[in-house]
Amino acid sequence: MSDCGKEIKQTASGTAAAKPLEPAARGQRTPLRPEDFYMEGPYLVFTAAYHLRRGYCCNSGCRHCPYK
Repeated sequence: MSDCGKEIKQTASGTAAAKPLEPAARGQRTPLRPEDFYMEGPYLVFTAAYHLRRGYCCNSGCRHCPYK
């Protein structure tokens, strides 16, 4: 499943990851952390922290995209 319909919100403290991982190359998956996503009904929603760790924009209009 692609990341197109997946989005995420910021953490309550407003902080992302303490130290970002090296961004993944296109096509590679990054391991998910608890601060990377939340569930909204049946949907997995990625946070801005996840998008930043991933290292690129997928151009799908994700709700929490930091690259807009």
